[in-house]
Amino acid sequence: MTGTVAPEGVPFLPDGLLAGRVALVTGGGTGLGLAISTRLGRLGARVACASRDTGHHRELLERGRREGFDVLSLACDVRDAHAVRRTVRAVVECWGGLDILVNNAAGNFVRPSLALAPRAFDMVLDIALSGVFRASREAGRVMRERGGGAIVNISAPYACTGKPGVIHSACAKAGVETLTRTLAAEWAAWGIRVNALSPGPFRSRGAADRLWPTEELERAVLAQIPLGRFGTVEEVAELACFLASPASAWLTGTVLLADGGWSLPRPLVDPGERGIERRRS
Repeated sequence: MTGTVAPEGVPFLPDGLLAGRVALVTGGGTGLGLAISTRLGRLGARVACASRDTGHHRELLERGRREGFDVLSLACDVRDAHAVRRTVRAVVECWGGLDILVNNAAGNFVRPSLALAPRAFDMVLDIALSGVFRASREAGRVMRERGGGAIVNISAPYACTGKPGVIHSACAKAGVETLTRTLAAEWAAWGIRVNALSPGPFRSRGAADRLWPTEELERAVLAQIPLGRFGTVEEVAELACFLASPASAWLTGTVLLADGGWSLPRPLVDPGERGIERRRS
């Protein structure tokens, strides 16, 4: 790889942007979900964190206490429609409404298709696609009555291209992007915006162990990113909060791709600094 490594991004949303808003983040206690939940709280929102294991919420609860934003910890398996309904109702009962939903809960791991058990394929789709529909449906009902809201779904660049080794996640995320556009078209009349964020490789706790578990694989992934570095979890969280905020008030049905150029076509050759010279006959 040649050239200068791109600098890390900086927060750009203003303090207090989400003051008075109520947000629900599925899978909001670890990794990207933790970063999104934290940033929502720092921007002024009350944050409900929902995941199967509430033990994962300890760090978010501590951040809320330390930094002065409200956190509600809720147990919820997005594969269970009744649990999702109870979770949304609990948020409304606690804080009077729901303005923002971030569908972050997912499942992913690297497995060649011929070695992937059908049950594992079904499980990932149930969490990462059907779970998004269940949560969006319950949140949408509340938002319709409140006169609007914002839903942000987490996708992935390979939703459009496929990706060897993650057929389960690629199929789920392709469905998430179609769901995003469909709900955006259906729910715009009620003031509900539905967008998706599609982040490329970024560093977060646990991601490396699942997706590039060796230094050799990490170097190979890094070499595929034209800007020369992984994203940061804070950069991705900032973009998710942008889509959830009034700063993106005229966006709906959008899939925001943020991947450092990872999904761009690869050059046939490295042109270097002098360009490609014409072949001499």
